[in-house]
Amino acid sequence: MARKPARMWRRLERPYTRIEYIDGAPGTRVKMFDMGNLQAEFPVMLTLVAKDAVQIRDNALEAARVMANKYLTKMVGSNNYRLKVRIYPHHILREHKMAVGAGADRVSQGMRAAYGRPVGRAAQVRPGTKIMSIWIKPEYFEFAKEAFRRASMKLPTDTKIEVEKGAELLKGKI
Repeated sequence: MARKPARMWRRLERPYTRIEYIDGAPGTRVKMFDMGNLQAEFPVMLTLVAKDAVQIRDNALEAARVMANKYLTKMVGSNNYRLKVRIYPHHILREHKMAVGAGADRVSQGMRAAYGRPVGRAAQVRPGTKIMSIWIKPEYFEFAKEAFRRASMKLPTDTKIEVEKGAELLKGKI
């Protein structure tokens, strides 16, 4: 059966996170949370911040991470930045698989708000939550902004880019 559309999971719901009580809870699809050069100190820090209250599925988070990491590696090299995913998909998504096809509406009328089985994970995000951060050298500031712009296209919420550290080094670029 095909996965249901992502718009089904966008609205915040009551958190369902107790993995020890959930049979068949899927693992997270986010492969890495820290990328780039983890030892170096970088003077500028940019953060991608959510504007809306929303649930971000783990596959959307992974797609955003891959997009930002690939762009930065290609444009500035893997030793010139550090990227960190700051949220973790704790919430378990549930889906009630209903019968589809002709005449199936009669079968499923009594099960509209059924509990469902675990099908995925999501991170519950509120306005102002930091999603990802990039530490970078001042000369690569524009590349980091573009990486976040591309990553935000993969997320189900509007985002903004904040310069948290090193704004004084970026005179005229912000």
